[in-house]
This record gives sequence, structure tokens and C-alpha cells, in this order.
Amino acid sequence: MDISNSETTLLITLLSVLLIVWFLKSKEPLKGRLPPGPPALPILGNLFQMDVKAPHKSLIKLSEHYGPVFTIWFAGFPAVVLCGFEAVKEGLIERGHDFSGRYLFPVLKKISNGYGVAFSSGERWKQLRRFTLSTLRNFGMGKRSIEERIQEEAQFLVTAIRSKKEIPFSPNFPLRCAVSNIICSIIFGERFEYEDKTFLTMMERIAGISQALSSPSVQIYNNFPKIMDFLPGSHQRLFQNVADLRNFLNKNIQSHKESFQKDLPRDYIDCFLIKMEEEKHKPDSEFIHENLLMSTMNLFLAGTETSSTTLQWAIQILVRYPQIQEKIYQEIYEVIGSRRRPAIEDRAKMPYTDAVIHEIQRYIDLAPMGIPHMTMSNIEFRGYLIPKGTFVVPLLSTVLKATSQWETPKSFNPNHFLDENGCFKKNESFMAFSAGKRMCLGESLARMELFLFLTTLLQNFVFNSVIDHNDIDISPASSGILVTPRVYKFCAIPR
Repeated sequence: MDISNSETTLLITLLSVLLIVWFLKSKEPLKGRLPPGPPALPILGNLFQMDVKAPHKSLIKLSEHYGPVFTIWFAGFPAVVLCGFEAVKEGLIERGHDFSGRYLFPVLKKISNGYGVAFSSGERWKQLRRFTLSTLRNFGMGKRSIEERIQEEAQFLVTAIRSKKEIPFSPNFPLRCAVSNIICSIIFGERFEYEDKTFLTMMERIAGISQALSSPSVQIYNNFPKIMDFLPGSHQRLFQNVADLRNFLNKNIQSHKESFQKDLPRDYIDCFLIKMEEEKHKPDSEFIHENLLMSTMNLFLAGTETSSTTLQWAIQILVRYPQIQEKIYQEIYEVIGSRRRPAIEDRAKMPYTDAVIHEIQRYIDLAPMGIPHMTMSNIEFRGYLIPKGTFVVPLLSTVLKATSQWETPKSFNPNHFLDENGCFKKNESFMAFSAGKRMCLGESLARMELFLFLTTLLQNFVFNSVIDHNDIDISPASSGILVTPRVYKFCAIPR
């Protein structure tokens, strides 16, 4: 294709400006001694050394040469990578405050602008996290009331799957609806029918956001946001899905404003609105509409996608290993029986099931690079001086699959969580929910959901594949912020 003189001139001008900007930045004194790392190209950084389809694998390979702490460059900014149990533990737990900031990738900055409990830092994050944890607990997180809510939703899920009448289907959608209804009951004060059109649309939007965040287009966007803003790709669909979700949440918040009673809070939104009213005269209050909107979005997305994706993986892995699926059922039958609803107190009597759930989380490595961290001040770490505001990657994958911590790290092996007597055993390298001050605030809810949903499903169904179970590929379909499974159809045979 011929390029006109004007286009050539524009291209040369653009590259010249980028080179000048990079040159000037390279001459700025770095306020620190960053760890060593691979040589970086002008403008491009270490882009060509990264697999945009699975960036964590590239980082693991680089760590073999540069050690447990090294620096890579994303376009014009550095990232310090922490690899292995000892380095990640030191950074997230022992030095938790120093690394407690949330670094905003360009895509995260465009989505949140630093608002909300998940993507804020400093005093804003402290206040929102404290409030959110307290409110979630008040509405039952970790308590009997939310357990009963999950048990009830699990029966709706069983009914939805039974309606398939043994016809092959993908369980992804009903699993996403069931899990989402739990967080919906906490933040909106209601559940939705699986056929509700608005709910269906939001589930599609959430699925689209999850897929886009793991796409190569979004990885490239984080390197060149100003250029990618003008180009088509999955990043554009991501921003549209986020905009649609914002509209849905804003309508829900407005509805709450019109009907809430200060003395009778129904849910998370009501509690936030009450806090906004209490602090409306404080000019520096963090309880403002944008933080309510983004915190609600954070909870809705995370509360829907992480547990439902884990359950999708669980079904796929148990179909791949039918002997494990059957062994769980035998434990369910012995402890719970075929009629009583599974309860969270049963978990202590079901070490094999508990071990399998933990191993599923370890093996799938759902968020291999964690969520981006950031240094809160200039800090000295392992002989290096890392400047305030530096992007930090806690490579959780190197903890969950470390050869020094697990007997067979690359294989699915429930014995990782069982002792010689068949009792459940903990492992401090289990960081599926991350670790330290920014550990997942919904961990107790997620653990309850995984146990109750999975045991209820296996109590009622045998899941079989339409192809030979040995042909099911349990490697990821995509790996970005989240690792997503391949799509298969299964038959759910009633027991």
C-alpha cells in the first residue's frame, strides 16, 4: 500500500516527538537505585520481551536470569517485579504498608480515575476499605445469614441446571448469575431472576470486561494509551461495557436515593448514602458519589467474576478427573447425605473436598500477577532504593507454583493440602487471595461460596463431557489480569 507524503511526514514527526520525550525522560535523575533488569528499548521498553497473551510467563522466564527482584520497563515507566515466596511475602506482608498503594495502569486509570475501594490509595483507600469491610460484615459476610442466602441461591442454580434435562450446555452463564446474586443481595438488597433482561445484559457486560482485561489489545493499551485511544480493538469494547455498567449502577443508586430511610439501611448502597449525608459538610470527605459508584462497581465485578470463574474452572477440572469428582461425592454422601443442604460447618469434616477446592485455586492461578501495587514512599528494599509511586508486580504465580513450596507444582494434585493421615493441612504459600494489607476483602465470602455451591452441585449432579475426558484441555484460554478457562459443554446427570 502506498503512503502519501503527508502521511510519511506525520509518521516521522510522531516518532521524532516520541524519541525526544523518551530522551528527556531518560535524562531525569531517578530518585532511587532500581533493581537490575533486561535492557529496554527507547519508547517500547521491554515490550518485545513480553508475551502479551501471557505476560506472567515472560516475567517468570526473566526472573530465572535476573533473580527474585528485578525491573522491567513498560514504555516510559519502570515496574519492580517480586518473584518467589520469600520476596512476595517480604513485600506484601512484612513491608505491607510500603507496598500498599494501587498503581493505576492506563486502562485502570481511565476506568476508575483512582476512585473506589479497589483502585484507590492512601487515606482514601483506608477509609473506603474500613467502611466496606464493616458494612459487608454487617450484612452477613462470614456469618450465618449470608450462608443461608448462598444455600438458597444454590437451589436456584440446581433448578436452572436441572432444566437443561441432560442436554450438553456451558455452565458458565448460570454459575455467573448464581454467584452475582450473592453480591447483588449485599450491595443492591435484591436478587435477580436468571431470565431478567437487565440482569442478563449486565452479566454479558461483566463477561466482556473480564475477557477484555485479559486480551492482548488491553496489554498494548497500557503501553501506548494515547495512540490506542484512536484505534479499534477489544479495549474499546471494554470501555463501552464499563460505560454501560456505570449507567446501570447510577440508575440503581438514584433509585436508592429516592427510597432509602436513614434508620433502616437495606444494603451497601444505603449505608454509603447515610455516610455521605453525615459527611456532606466535610470538604475533604471521601464519601462522595464517585467513590460510591466505583466501590459498588468494584464489588459487583469482583464479587461476580472471581468466584464464578473459579467455579467454571472447578467443573472443568472435575470432569477432566472423574475419579476426583466421584471421591468428593462419596465424602458428601458420608457427611451430608443426599437430602440435607450442605452447610459451612460440614467443611471441617470434609478434608478431601476442602483440599480439592484449595488445589483448584492454586492450580488455576486466577490472578497470576496480582492486582498492581505501588510504593507509598521512597523505600529501601533488599539493597535497592525504590522511588515513591513505582509500579510493583507481586508475581503470585511464582508463589502458587513454586517448586520449593509444592511437591508437583505444575500438576493438579489435591495431596498438596492433605497430610499423611488424610487431614487437611494449610500451606502459607497459598496466596490465591493475595496477601497483606491489600488482600481480597471478600475472601471469607468467596470461600463460603466455593464450598457451598460446589458441594450442592456435586450432591445433585454428575458432570460429564461430550468428548473424552482425557481430551479436555485445562490450560488457560487467556492470561492477563485474570486467567480464563476454555469453553466446553457438559452434561449434568441427576443423581
